[in-house]
Amino acid sequence: MRSDVAGAVAAIRAGELVVIPTDTVYGLACTAFGEEPAQRLYALKGRDAIQPTALVAASIDVLVECVPELRGRAEAAARAVLPGPYTLVLPNPERRFRWFTGTRPDAIGVRVPDLAGPGREVLDAVGALAVTSANLPGGGDPRLPADVPDVIRAGVAAVVDGGELPGISSTVIDLTGPEPAVLREGAGDADAALERIRVARAG
Repeated sequence: MRSDVAGAVAAIRAGELVVIPTDTVYGLACTAFGEEPAQRLYALKGRDAIQPTALVAASIDVLVECVPELRGRAEAAARAVLPGPYTLVLPNPERRFRWFTGTRPDAIGVRVPDLAGPGREVLDAVGALAVTSANLPGGGDPRLPADVPDVIRAGVAAVVDGGELPGISSTVIDLTGPEPAVLREGAGDADAALERIRVARAG
């Protein structure tokens, strides 16, 4: 198993699974651009296929390249709070990345983390990933590589050590309805994000 950035990038490009640091928790990740890696990610985590997984992009520009339909109000809302510890659920009218959008293929959860260090190097190299927390269902969010369950560590090609992370999952905000809805309170200030989104949408 590799621990270096180059090894992780090579593994991702080969369709393998990796554990990488984000700005919130350690994530179990694979390329966003293939169905088979996503299926392996779900199987290793023990995640039900009906549950969505986030598209994590290196930048807003990369995100819009992945989902061009976000241009306009959705992009403005995303730029108001990202990069940062937020997952935004945005419209996905072309049903892109259907292999990890769960039961809502017309919506997609997206993240642009505020990263530095090895996590940033990996994401910059590959552009976009499918990422979920590197834990088992119901387990605690991993703050350190040692917190990642042994079964997940054994099933990945690389674990990239980014040191100690906050250990609190991202705040999730659904922007697909007439009004924003906070689905999960997490590392990001939900009220501050809602206000920034409101201003961006009004503009």
